[in-house]
Amino acid sequence: MRRSVRGTAGTAFGTACVTVLALGLGTAPATAAPPAASQGSGWEPAPSAPWDVPAGERCAFAVHGEPIVDEVVGRELSPPAEGVTRTAYKGDLVIRVTNQETGAHFDADVSGTALVDAYASGAQFWRVLGPVLVGVGEGSLARGLYVVDGAYTIDISATGTKTVAGPAARTDSICARID
Repeated sequence: MRRSVRGTAGTAFGTACVTVLALGLGTAPATAAPPAASQGSGWEPAPSAPWDVPAGERCAFAVHGEPIVDEVVGRELSPPAEGVTRTAYKGDLVIRVTNQETGAHFDADVSGTALVDAYASGAQFWRVLGPVLVGVGEGSLARGLYVVDGAYTIDISATGTKTVAGPAARTDSICARID
């Protein structure tokens, strides 16, 4: 889903998580039935659940996120090493992110694709093309909630520190959009 969506501030956002597929926000997609393209191909629905983040954890105010379009599917691939799970994700995902104090919201199109390696330690390494929603407590970006877009990687330590890297990564602060 690559189209502009608007929040209460009236600003367009054309290319805006993964996911959030996860990335520390507690989301994972929600679909009643798998998209037709996924049937019989090894792709399975990867539904996102609504999530809440308390004031000060990502934004200065409490935030609620809820998928309003969710056609994300995942497919487990051959592991690259022992103790590593590798999963590919793709599909349309739009998350409505709401400032719980004011009601201001923004519909973030986070329909990127990702190849995710998950390690037994809890660490993850994401290779991403396109937009995903990233909640940062500690890491290479300031504390906040971002749509990261482009071609980049996200290294998530076992303690949750996130490092976003790549020559073609762009960020958009969702906290600023709904403040």
